[in-house]
Amino acid sequence: RVVSRRLACGDVEGRLEAIFGRVRAIQAKSGRFDMLLCVGNFFGSTSEAEWAEYRTGAKKAPIPTYVLGANNQDTLSYFPDVSGCELAENITYLGRRGVYSGCSGLQIAYLSGTEAQEQPAPAHSFSAKDVAELKTSLLSTPNFRGVDILLTSPWPRDVGTFANSAGEIDTKKCGSKLVSDLAASLKPRYHFAALEKAYYERLPYRNHMVLQETPQHVTRFIALADVGNTSKKKYLYAFSIVPMSAMDPAELVKQPQDVTENPYRKLKKEAPKSKGPLCAEEEPACQFFFDLNKHQGKKRPSDGKERGVTQPKQAKKPPQPTGPCWFCLASPEVEKHLVVSIGTHCYLALAKGGLSPDHVLILPIGHYQSVVDLSSEVLEEVTKYKAALKEFFRSKGKRYVLFERNYRSQHLQLQVVPIPLDLCTSEDIKEAFIAQAQEQQIELLEIPEHSDIAQVAQPGTPYFYVELDTGEKLFHRIRGRFPLQFGRFVLASEALLAQPQRADWRQCAAQRPEEEAQARAFRRDFEPFDFSLRD
Repeated sequence: RVVSRRLACGDVEGRLEAIFGRVRAIQAKSGRFDMLLCVGNFFGSTSEAEWAEYRTGAKKAPIPTYVLGANNQDTLSYFPDVSGCELAENITYLGRRGVYSGCSGLQIAYLSGTEAQEQPAPAHSFSAKDVAELKTSLLSTPNFRGVDILLTSPWPRDVGTFANSAGEIDTKKCGSKLVSDLAASLKPRYHFAALEKAYYERLPYRNHMVLQETPQHVTRFIALADVGNTSKKKYLYAFSIVPMSAMDPAELVKQPQDVTENPYRKLKKEAPKSKGPLCAEEEPACQFFFDLNKHQGKKRPSDGKERGVTQPKQAKKPPQPTGPCWFCLASPEVEKHLVVSIGTHCYLALAKGGLSPDHVLILPIGHYQSVVDLSSEVLEEVTKYKAALKEFFRSKGKRYVLFERNYRSQHLQLQVVPIPLDLCTSEDIKEAFIAQAQEQQIELLEIPEHSDIAQVAQPGTPYFYVELDTGEKLFHRIRGRFPLQFGRFVLASEALLAQPQRADWRQCAAQRPEEEAQARAFRRDFEPFDFSLRD
């Protein structure tokens, strides 16, 4: 493997003798480095005398040096070609924006200048268009995973979120939102910035949502101080790096113990909103077996009934939804070809994009939000379906895992996923859920086998619970945010089904003819166990 030894430095501000003298000293002690990457202001107001010696060739930089462009009007004249050029022997201006790829395969993305505060953007600034074009040039490449290094002069806004303190720098006000957007998209392994005359090495952060996305490499953000500063703040950073393209994928995505959440999560969540927003409090219903694409998840008018008006309780009838519910069987949006059994109070349907062809849902026909809210007769039929499914799956050499997420959903969905008996034990399943929960700092508690969920959760309480077909249960009371796909991602993990590629239901959705064939097969096989056909 090709290991590259690099140096990065903050604002040089024309102090060429100081930075190159320091580089010589480091190389004399530690051996040669491949290049020096300079962010921030390379030139300053008093650069001319020192610079003339390098520009004329009287002196030479001791290491190939790559610099970003001007951050103010005063230093624009030092950069004759906006697209990048050699400024002196061994000193190269990278250009306004782009990607530098060395012979080692290392990819370095760069963006010169500061964020424009006016339009058109001055020559020393970048605009949203510059950032968009740089992102597009990289994100459009096949199998893009990220870049090795990102160089910007400004800090990214909010980089300190979820992280160690940046000292006197207020990361909520400092820096550029456009740089944050760029970093969130390009997923650099190292991101260097300057301009704030401060040194800040942020804890590494993730580039994936745990349990919701495939693990990816981490990013290390390092802000460097100005060269020769009197406070002796760090301005030069040495590091070794193997190009991403040459790394073993498993090694690349290893997560250090001090890794934090991604500081730009909010940016990433807001990004899809322009593509047709979904109701903020609801999981897209098409994950299950309803197709909401034609409505983009927007709620329709609720037949003139005002929100918040409670309906009087009725002994036999389930509560009525305040608006249209896409999980009630009476909904015209139900894809009825996936319904495989209909009882008096409940029904079964294959999950759309299921973890397996026999991944099913138990749903009440009427509108109930959770198991805790079910009437006694509906609960009785849910229990009958669980017993029938246990017998059915055991006849096929499988055990089932059932889970419910009463959080950001308006209609009860009991997900029932079969797992081959010879693949893992019930203890293995419990351990997989608990291990993943601990990684997410989720308190997942085992509750007595014969206890009722209603004994530990009141109506309206957000919760997540897992039930094995042995009756063993794990329960979590949701008090803040909760990963919407927690149950699915645990089951798809290497510890259980070993099909991580199926963790995202969007990657598993089949065409309608295939869904119809799966439903027919399930109905045929389940018929001997289906009490609804005999009652």
